Amino acid sequence: MSAEILLILVVALLIDRLLGDPEWLWSRLTHPVVLFGQAIGLFDEMLNGAGVTAGRLKLRGMATILILLAASIAAGVVLNRLFDVLGAIGFVLEAVTVAVFLAQKSLADHVVRVADGLRSGGLAAGREAVSMIVGRDPKTLDEPAVCRAAIESLAENFSDGVVAPAFWYAVAGLPGLLAYKMLNTADSMIGHKSPKYLHFGWASARLDDLANLPAARLSVLLVAAGAYFRRGSEAARAAIDVARRDHHFHRSPNSGWPEAAMAGALGIQLAGPRVYGGETVDESMINAAGRAVATAADIDTAVSVFHAACLAMTLAFAAMALSFLVL
Repeated sequence: MSAEILLILVVALLIDRLLGDPEWLWSRLTHPVVLFGQAIGLFDEMLNGAGVTAGRLKLRGMATILILLAASIAAGVVLNRLFDVLGAIGFVLEAVTVAVFLAQKSLADHVVRVADGLRSGGLAAGREAVSMIVGRDPKTLDEPAVCRAAIESLAENFSDGVVAPAFWYAVAGLPGLLAYKMLNTADSMIGHKSPKYLHFGWASARLDDLANLPAARLSVLLVAAGAYFRRGSEAARAAIDVARRDHHFHRSPNSGWPEAAMAGALGIQLAGPRVYGGETVDESMINAAGRAVATAADIDTAVSVFHAACLAMTLAFAAMALSFLVL
């Protein structure tokens, strides 16, 4: 971690907050995460075959993710050296590169569309909008469940789509950022517990859990800061208290932290039973003492807290950069 890395990160966060993922650009170019997905898919096709023992599939999956991580780290080293040679231009190019792997604006935009859909087109439009950001069956969701799903997605992806990439860039520069994004993409593609990926994706899932551990905990403090700015000190305290108490109700060792923090900040219930691929996942409600019926207005409030949390993180990194420069 250095002052330059932190300054680049601050600029990248500001770029991402303002521009996000412009459709006009990525309709013409291939997003790097798509390339990551293609590489993962190639290994999946070559190595995850039928008739292979569980132990051998685990070894193949482990080799897959280690090779992909090594390639990502190498690419990060090459880019880092190239940007160093380019001086001020390299500073800007690196900030733009980092911004590409952040998801502040794009995440908020997708979640806002759910609230807008509910208001303009009713439940059908809300279900269609939320289906773009969650894996559960939208046909099983009533309006409060659609709102909860959108808020849960916002909280979870704040941790692994904003805080985690920023954290790993701050800690390990471009090699750390690219390795994290490769790992997170692999987890989303092959890390789930379906029959096909239970063993082949085991290593990716476990490594992703480990990589997201610090960001998930940091996200609680950031959500609390966002709640303080938008809703006051009681909401901030509730965010921390509910996260500490209820995070373990979530099936994920990490996602429960930001989701519980957001539930406390908004004073609503989140999680609970839901349907994925026709199968019901029976989980306890997070913040069971909170309000049971979530609304489109709660989505608006959650997005407001999210933006404030992102701002708090940006200011924290800016303060750290300033302290490095002063010292």
